[in-house]
Amino acid sequence: MTEAQTTFDYDLLVIGGGSGGIASAKRAASLYKVKVGVIEKARLGGTCVNVGCVPKKVMFNAASLAEHFHDSSHYGFEGGDSVAKTFDWTKLKKARDAYIKRLNGIYENGFKSSGVEYIRGTASFVDAHTLCIKGDSEQEDKTLTAKYIVVATGGVPIFPPGEGIEEHCINSDHFFEMEERPGVAVVVGAGYIAVELAGVLNGLGTEVHLVIRKGNALRSFDDMIVDGLDQEMVKAGIHIHRYTDGVAQVKIDNGKKTVVTKSGDTIYGADVVIMAPGRGPNVKGLNLENAKIACDKHGYIVVDEYQNTSTPSVLALGDVCGKVELTPMAIAAGRRLADRLFGGEELASSKVSYENVPTVVFSHPPIGTIGLSEREAVAKYGEENIRTYTSSFANLFYGVFDVEPAEKPKTRMKVICAGKEEKVVGIHCIGMGVDEMMQGFGVAMKMGATKADLDSCVAIHPTASEELVTMGTWGTSVQATGAKVSPLNGAPAAEPEGLLKSKM
Repeated sequence: MTEAQTTFDYDLLVIGGGSGGIASAKRAASLYKVKVGVIEKARLGGTCVNVGCVPKKVMFNAASLAEHFHDSSHYGFEGGDSVAKTFDWTKLKKARDAYIKRLNGIYENGFKSSGVEYIRGTASFVDAHTLCIKGDSEQEDKTLTAKYIVVATGGVPIFPPGEGIEEHCINSDHFFEMEERPGVAVVVGAGYIAVELAGVLNGLGTEVHLVIRKGNALRSFDDMIVDGLDQEMVKAGIHIHRYTDGVAQVKIDNGKKTVVTKSGDTIYGADVVIMAPGRGPNVKGLNLENAKIACDKHGYIVVDEYQNTSTPSVLALGDVCGKVELTPMAIAAGRRLADRLFGGEELASSKVSYENVPTVVFSHPPIGTIGLSEREAVAKYGEENIRTYTSSFANLFYGVFDVEPAEKPKTRMKVICAGKEEKVVGIHCIGMGVDEMMQGFGVAMKMGATKADLDSCVAIHPTASEELVTMGTWGTSVQATGAKVSPLNGAPAAEPEGLLKSKM
């Protein structure tokens, strides 16, 4: 297939039926009425729906319920500990799997309603406009052509090298195949997947050992988050094995697993060892070289800010590119890409912003963060231009607990500001409920909020989120706003523009 050819089987072919690929395909087909096909060999929804965000949140909810059962006596409910012991992993897995199956069906029906063709099979490149599609054993291989091809194949969990690791361990995807709760689990990794799985298992009653290479988990996060999570995990009973430099060997002893780290630390009697050191790009078998698609040294497809690869007719988005590997990020990139490709001259420059992306880690306790860490802010703007506001407190939920104040779980918050106008460049929170409060503050930061803008919003009391609008000596920050219409000093609310005249 040559660039000069003007007749193709499809306007757009998407390789991968995950969140980003689906979003791009549906927008192109439904909004711009072009011919679109999505090629997927597995269940629709990708990692997020099947072995990621969605089933993970179900398990997070279960562990959170268990924690509340244990805490219920402080509110006058007796027997909570006994209720927590009745947890039925098998029953929850059955319900969770049924829910995921329903979501798979919803995605397939969404293809039908939006006019996207669902092509079952495995795709590989023949050239820059042509794909070879391998179906199951009953289907013959076929070739399809498209004006544009989007690679949205996501990522895959990786196993580190080491004796017995692949033979005796499972990865984070396999976690959701477990039929029963393990008595003892070893989780290897320091990223968000590792701490999330460790928190879930610990909350549901498993003895958990978290093996990390360095001194702390989530080392790329703000120091307040790193230290806060570490303290709360230790307090919750998670055994953290530090400075191990990774796992050297996993072996079977009398039906149980023994984990030997490179530092010589040994963990005996594990029922399961979960490897969660990270993920890599899912590019195996795509034959990218046939389309002259460049990858970096880690195998991620190289793209520019518009999702263009080194080949003009091939685009890539989501985790396969290795930049901000989050489901909503892939969805936004997919939609903007469809706009750019098919939305005409008006949308020819459409692209997604990879800055100030809010995210949540469903650890125990959860983490919410957006923007720069304090370390990053100092490196970017200079220490003399940075001002931080922090708060550490026990959530009101723990107010009636008959325990020493120091023993109550803490919520920690930090607002990082830069420049004379104190523009907010980072917000970081860890503690009960922060997962549900970050979205709105993300909107504020995307709009250029200053510390004075946060102060201008009257607090909602009593909530944890009010801390973010009452930090420091309230109302004394430089009266500068990032808003189009200032909300400062009792200014009237902004009114909508361009209203149509009523016909009444």
